[in-house]
Amino acid sequence: MDSIDVDRVAAWAIAHPEQTYVLALVVGLSREKLKNHLRNWFDTASWRKAALEQRAELVEKLDEEFDLFRLLRTQRNCAYTFGDILVARAGTRATATTAGQSGRKIEDELEAIAKSLNLPYVPRARFVGRNGRTAPADLAVPATGRECVIAVAAKGFDSTGSKLSDAVGEIEEMADARTGGQVALAVVDGMGWKGRIADLTRIRE
Repeated sequence: MDSIDVDRVAAWAIAHPEQTYVLALVVGLSREKLKNHLRNWFDTASWRKAALEQRAELVEKLDEEFDLFRLLRTQRNCAYTFGDILVARAGTRATATTAGQSGRKIEDELEAIAKSLNLPYVPRARFVGRNGRTAPADLAVPATGRECVIAVAAKGFDSTGSKLSDAVGEIEEMADARTGGQVALAVVDGMGWKGRIADLTRIRE
């Protein structure tokens, strides 16, 4: 392409719909995260379908939210070293760290709410429920053990896969363990849940 704009990039996308995920790589999105954003924008996880049916909107979204055009212009004219390759391949570690920070952010916000209500609480603990069963709680009010009245699970993920499955299992464990006098709450957030609607339904039920 001799220039970078909506029309040129959209034309490339319609000509190469199967490879459109490359645009996400330009802005630092994995295929998994691209799928989550596609579900949010166009109600589909297929970049091929988005490229064929909504190519201009797809390109505009990537530019508005992730600065696609500037990054394309910059990266096409760069000379990369071996060190650059190593940094890029180490990016998966940074992604994992960011995913963990997403969940921790929700925990911090829940703690702030508990503090604003002057509630006694314990973060990241276990509580004792029915028949002596124990279960995890990202926030326990007012305390751990049998004294716990409200157990809260905070689950925020920008990715999919085993971590979300583990989160659902943890919430179910809390619900199964609680007594009639205990309340189990789940707070979920993050793009990753877009691809796990069935799991969200399980949590709700």
